Amino acid sequence: MTSDMSVVSLMLGASLPVQIVIVLLIVASLVSWSIIFTKRRLIARTTDASDEFEASFWSGGDLNTLYQSATRERGANVGMTSIFEAGFREFNRLLQQTEVNTDRLIDECRRAMRVAQMREVDRLEQSLATLATIGSTSPYVGLFGTVWGIMHAFLGLANVQSATLATVAPPIAEALIATAMGLFAAIPAVIAYNRFADKAVRLEYRYDGFTEEFSSILQRHARRKKGA
Repeated sequence: MTSDMSVVSLMLGASLPVQIVIVLLIVASLVSWSIIFTKRRLIARTTDASDEFEASFWSGGDLNTLYQSATRERGANVGMTSIFEAGFREFNRLLQQTEVNTDRLIDECRRAMRVAQMREVDRLEQSLATLATIGSTSPYVGLFGTVWGIMHAFLGLANVQSATLATVAPPIAEALIATAMGLFAAIPAVIAYNRFADKAVRLEYRYDGFTEEFSSILQRHARRKKGA
């Protein structure tokens, strides 16, 4: 009796629609955990890289030296380093053009940094919609499996003369496994989505602040060089 009522036995003995629902939820859970581990590493790497870059940037070092260091690691730059590289590269390019005034130069630098920032934010937010979808739909998919399983169980009991608890329990338990699987897939996805979305927004705020502060620094540099 204990063996027959194990979770695996109940899943294997469930009706085909319920088994399909359970398989879909298991796949959704695996996809969800894959995204969670990947996104966790990405956000941790981006945060650490941004912290390290900010420490170097505000230490008062030469911007050209910092830019050369960033270009040597081109392709591996993430977070603020990528935004800084895009802005300073545009600044150096436009500074050679004597017909470009300071305001236009800063506008073009800010535009280049905004484009780089959008790429960084998009990278942080990638796959978050999948987590949100899994978190919001999995309980309903599991509920569908439960409703179908219970309906199938009661239809099977229609021809039984006397329904005892031993007769009713297995098919009802099979149906409820679908709900449990739906929650198992949904809860980690919802928690991870909220956590990662919050971290992505916080990093975006940092990028916004850095872009504005760096634009002011470039404006002062441009005026000194144009004046010279």
